[in-house]
Amino acid sequence: MRRVLLSSIFALLLAALPAPAQRLLPASAAGWVNRGEPVVSRVSAAPSILSEYGLVSFEEGTFANGSETFGAMVYKMKDASGAYGLYSFLQQPEMRRANFTDHSAISADRALVLIGNLVLDVTVHSPAARSRPIDALVRALSAQAEVDALPTLGEYLPAEHRVEFSDRYILGPQALDQLFPDGIGGAVGFNRSAEAEVAHYRLGGHDDTLLIVGLPTDQLAAVQLGELQRKFNVNGASAGSGTPLFAKRSARLLAVVAGASSQAEANELLDQIQMETELSWNEPVPKHEPPIELMIEGSIVGSIVICLFALVAGFSFGGLRLLVKRLAPGKVFDRSGYTEVLQLGLGSKPINSDDFYGYSDAGGPAPRVDKNLPDRVALRIFR
Repeated sequence: MRRVLLSSIFALLLAALPAPAQRLLPASAAGWVNRGEPVVSRVSAAPSILSEYGLVSFEEGTFANGSETFGAMVYKMKDASGAYGLYSFLQQPEMRRANFTDHSAISADRALVLIGNLVLDVTVHSPAARSRPIDALVRALSAQAEVDALPTLGEYLPAEHRVEFSDRYILGPQALDQLFPDGIGGAVGFNRSAEAEVAHYRLGGHDDTLLIVGLPTDQLAAVQLGELQRKFNVNGASAGSGTPLFAKRSARLLAVVAGASSQAEANELLDQIQMETELSWNEPVPKHEPPIELMIEGSIVGSIVICLFALVAGFSFGGLRLLVKRLAPGKVFDRSGYTEVLQLGLGSKPINSDDFYGYSDAGGPAPRVDKNLPDRVALRIFR
C-alpha cells in the first residue's frame, strides 16, 4: 500500500514539473552544424511589444561550417497573425524581397522569413550562408509551423508613392506609439479587438505616415473617430495642440495621416481608403404599424380582387376558345391530324387519336392501326 502511495506521489510530482520546450532549430542545416545545445527560452515576462504580438517562446543558435558561422533565432507566436505582425515590425528599410517563402526579406547581413506562426531571424556573417543553409532551416521549420490565414488589412494601403518595406502590422498600443507620432495608441480601440497597419509615403517631397485601423463594426469605428477628435488635433478640431492629424472613416475602417502639410495633401491618401460602398436610405419609416382592422380589411379586399381577376381571365379565355371552335371547327383548336395524344393502352380496343375529341376527320384517310399489338401497353403515342 505504501509503495502504491509513493508511486502516485512521484507521478504527481512529475506531472507538476514544466515540460521541456520543443526544439525548433535543427541540429544541422545544409552542412552547417548547430554548435552545442540550443538555447531555448520560455518567455514568461516578454517585452511589451513582443507580448502584444503573442510571443510564446523563442530559440537561438549558432551554426558553423569550419571557421564560418551565422546566427539564427526563431520566434514562436500564438498564431500566424501575430507572426506576420512581428515579421513586419522587424523589417528594415534596406531590406529587399527574398525567395525563401512568400513573405521573406534579406539585406547585406540579415534575413527575415515568415513561416506560419514562426519568424526566422538570421544574422548572416558569411556570403556562403545566404542561401542553402537558410533554405534548409526553412524546410525544417515548415514541418513544425502552424499555417493559417494572414491579415488582409494591408490590402487597403495605397500602393502609389509607398516606401517599400515601410508597412507594419500592429496589434497593440505600444508598438503603434513607436511607429506613429503623438502617442495615439491608446485611443484607436485595441481594447475593442482593433488591428492596425502603418506605412510611409513620399508626397510633396516629404514623408507622410498613413495609419489604417480596422474595428469589428462600423459603430465602433465611429466611436473611435470621435475619441480621436476629442483627444488630438484631428482635422483642425483643436488647432495648435499637438501634431496636426487628418482622419476619415470608411465603414469599419479608420484612416489617419500624420506629416501632411495640408488637408489636400492628406486627401491624396485618405480618398483611396474605401472599404465598401456606403449607402443611405432616406425614405421615412412609419413610426407605428397600421391597426389590425385595417390589415384584415386590406387582406379581404386583396383576396376578392385576385378572385375576380381569375374569374374574368378564365371566362375570357374559355369564351374565346368556344367562339373560335364554333366559327372554325377543327381549324384552330383540336386539330386531330396535328395533335399528339398521349394515352394509356390498357384495353383491347385499338387506340385512335380521334377518340380523344369524339369525332373523326372526314377529309383525310383514317390512321392505320396494328390490331396485333399486345393488349397491355404501358404507353403509346399517336398522331
